[in-house]
Amino acid sequence: MNNNKIRFFQSIRFKIALVFMLLILATVEIIGAYFVRRLEQENVADFRNQVDSQIVDYTINQIGEELLQTNKNEANKKIKSMISDTSLSEVQVIDSNGTIRADSNVNDQSLVGTKTTDAQVKKVLYSGLKNSSEIYDQQTGSYYIHIVPIKNPKVNGNASNNVIGALYVRASMTSVYKNIHDITRIFLYSSVLAAIIGMIIAIVISRAITRPIDEMKKQAIRMARGDYSGQVHVYGQDELGQLAVAVNNLSIRVEEAQEASESERRRLDSVLTHMTDGVIATDRRGNVIIINNAALEFLDLRSEEAIGKSILKVLNLEHRYTFRDLLKYQHEMILDLSQDDHDLILHVDFSLIQRDIGFISGLVCVLHDVTEQQKNDRERREFVSNVSHELRTPLTSMRSYIDTLVDGAWQDPEVAPEFLKVTQNETDRMIHMINDLLSLSRLDRGVVKMDLETVNLNEFLNHILDRFDMIIKTHNQNAAQDNNSVHNNLVEQVKNKHYVIKRKFTKRDLWVEIDTNRFMQIIDNIVNNAIKYSPNGGTITCSLFETNNQVMISIADQGLGIPRKDLHKVFGRFYRVDKARSRQQGGTGLGLAISKEMVEAMGGKIWVESQGEGHGSTFYIALPYEPIDEGDWED
Repeated sequence: MNNNKIRFFQSIRFKIALVFMLLILATVEIIGAYFVRRLEQENVADFRNQVDSQIVDYTINQIGEELLQTNKNEANKKIKSMISDTSLSEVQVIDSNGTIRADSNVNDQSLVGTKTTDAQVKKVLYSGLKNSSEIYDQQTGSYYIHIVPIKNPKVNGNASNNVIGALYVRASMTSVYKNIHDITRIFLYSSVLAAIIGMIIAIVISRAITRPIDEMKKQAIRMARGDYSGQVHVYGQDELGQLAVAVNNLSIRVEEAQEASESERRRLDSVLTHMTDGVIATDRRGNVIIINNAALEFLDLRSEEAIGKSILKVLNLEHRYTFRDLLKYQHEMILDLSQDDHDLILHVDFSLIQRDIGFISGLVCVLHDVTEQQKNDRERREFVSNVSHELRTPLTSMRSYIDTLVDGAWQDPEVAPEFLKVTQNETDRMIHMINDLLSLSRLDRGVVKMDLETVNLNEFLNHILDRFDMIIKTHNQNAAQDNNSVHNNLVEQVKNKHYVIKRKFTKRDLWVEIDTNRFMQIIDNIVNNAIKYSPNGGTITCSLFETNNQVMISIADQGLGIPRKDLHKVFGRFYRVDKARSRQQGGTGLGLAISKEMVEAMGGKIWVESQGEGHGSTFYIALPYEPIDEGDWED
């Protein structure tokens, strides 16, 4: 690079100074135009003041006295003599009736004695206020119009009813604007000349500056495209000349480095592209320089959205860590990127890109998908925790009652039977829970065989719902002795609660192939939940209809409702909307999970909808259905 000292007249600073001189010249021109405008305004204002003081203030009282004279002819002559000796273009005197009494224009005396047609004059006579304006005539030029009300000099006050006439003055402004136009013309010629000179200077200077810059731009574009063969012409020894030399040297060095790195990059890209784990590499500032397809897919990003961005922002860690934290302390972490429509959990491992001398030039981040593993571990932990908790609660209760009995309560004829009854209920509850767990286990393994038969679903569903109506009507305590354990549980839950079951069934008979015992258990679970979580006196609406080769059953309650965020958890094992209330009422949290498995085993589908907490819930069951004609039953 040429290190010779740059002369002042060769430097770009001198050229910039010239540009600033041109800017100053333009500023002076703008200021000059502003002063011309102000000169015009002041000349017009002086002219108006001169007209007002010359005629109006001097003659107004005398004309007013003449307008009051009864001898109009004599008065008109005096008024005419007052306004005839004037340098103004025209002066008219109009009385309060709008009649022109005198006119200074000797060539237009025909208007005297006629009614004025000027709207501005009439406005002044009516309002008693002055009126000024400028008009322009293409033939005669600009005129200043000034109309002044003439009031009765013998009456004090300014009320409009004291107006006895008006003085109309018209003065030519040709001389005023001629002087302004002459000054403007001179200023315009000067401005045009200055603009021409400034343009020539600007063109010369801009060309001297932009020509080498344009060549360097073209060379930079060629380098970006991978063409390093071109060279920038050096026009001088100023800063731009030295920059041109630097660009030429850079072009040569980049070409050599590009050839060496291109082959290495191709090998690295091939490895990264075929990796199943995500890989992100950063520079020493933490900005992403490499990211493979697997990482882009994990993070749901495009390459241009990640390259050049901070790795903290790409991984959404900017609020928890700094890049220095990752370099010093963080070796691995679990990153949860799950969304409403899918789950994604990544194991993130960080490694330093470090030279032999210890200089850290970046960071490598490896992303491994552990969603399934985490999900299995979480479900296993939750299941073990839930089963342990659900079994521990009745066992703890039983232990406390048994300890009390052992301590002597068994001899109390009143307490002992009650304690034994509670112990029996808790035992039944554990047996019921274990049976549910065994049922789920068999359903999961697919070893449960469905005993399918074709039934009239209208009649069968009515039969199931009739049992709930019978319980509330009779409160039959002997019903608890029924051998059906599910039915016994239903009686215990609903016998002391008032409710109404509303039915909306299609009139057409729907024959569906189902396992009647399993189906009864499904409906019992859903209706039982609806009764437990509905307020006392609530209504449960059961609907049955046919649509799209399916039979649809809906059961709507007015109960607690289900939060929107938990709708997908309803059919999970041990899920409860209100855990405390469910345990108090004996729920295990497995009924809906079992119902879901049974419905799907019969080829159907079950789901739930809710507007949120406090708005009730609606459960839907869809079963496959093929219409059966009566002739199909005949031999």
